[in-house]
Amino acid sequence: MSPSRRTSRRRAWTALALPALLCVLAACSAAPSAGGGDDAAGPARDASPTPTGPPGTLFDDFDYTGADDPSLGAHGWEVRTGGGGPGIKDTWSSDGVAFASDPAAEGGKVLRLRSSTDGTARGTTQVEVQTTSRNFFTGTFAARVHLSDEPVSGRDGDHVVQTFFPISPADSSENYSELDFEYLPNGGWGSVGPQLDNVSWYKADPPDRVHGTLKRRLGGWHTMVITAMDGKVVYSLDGKELFTSSGKYVPRERMDIHFSNWFIDLPFTGGPRTWDMKVDWVYHKADEAVSPADVQKAVDGFRGAGTTHVDTVPKP
Repeated sequence: MSPSRRTSRRRAWTALALPALLCVLAACSAAPSAGGGDDAAGPARDASPTPTGPPGTLFDDFDYTGADDPSLGAHGWEVRTGGGGPGIKDTWSSDGVAFASDPAAEGGKVLRLRSSTDGTARGTTQVEVQTTSRNFFTGTFAARVHLSDEPVSGRDGDHVVQTFFPISPADSSENYSELDFEYLPNGGWGSVGPQLDNVSWYKADPPDRVHGTLKRRLGGWHTMVITAMDGKVVYSLDGKELFTSSGKYVPRERMDIHFSNWFIDLPFTGGPRTWDMKVDWVYHKADEAVSPADVQKAVDGFRGAGTTHVDTVPKP
């Protein structure tokens, strides 16, 4: 496993996301632009957060046009463009974020996180998308994620990490909390891979965590579920329990939700290569343990009703 996952967690809104914030403050509606997406911009949409839905619920179908879509920021998401780690420091970019059509997506579109490198720090971009409300504590966290076993283009062999995780806003927090799904198709930190690591953290620095590892190639779509309730954390993949932590290795404070695609190191030059990770949807139910089957039923219910976004999780 890795040493401390975050040497710095400085963050910044993308410059294009600022209009979304201004739009919310002004209680206005804005038409999204097509930048960053694979599809042309649709008709104007209300950029205000969805106020209705089951209590204590987050659901997002990632039906946006790009990183500059005002609805993305209004719905509580930001694209990381600041410095720091993990991986190749100070290489976070909004260029790798797109909302692309995908025939294998249940909703037709996905959040695509595309990271690339030519084996040099200057030629590397990493990508991360995260919530801004930092109000997620106990309950159920779930997402349908497409993992990649090989690059979209270029030579294979990079130590790439494809992740879904809730985490504390600051590494220095006395009540630090982090719950990870981390897929390493080519291994890293001395391991060979492929492997899926589930990691429950108590402290970031010095590292204090427990983990379970599934040694299997997992390229393709998977439903990841983390249930943090009643003094234990249970990680499930496609309905099968993989790892459980308890004792001090449970959430102790509110967290935000992240998806990221990044490189542990740069093991070779060898020309440019590109790695994709995709997210179909994300779901959270506060203070309730929801089975993987019932998570899917809830998602299907939103889809059947034509609902693309709900956020009724109480704010601190």
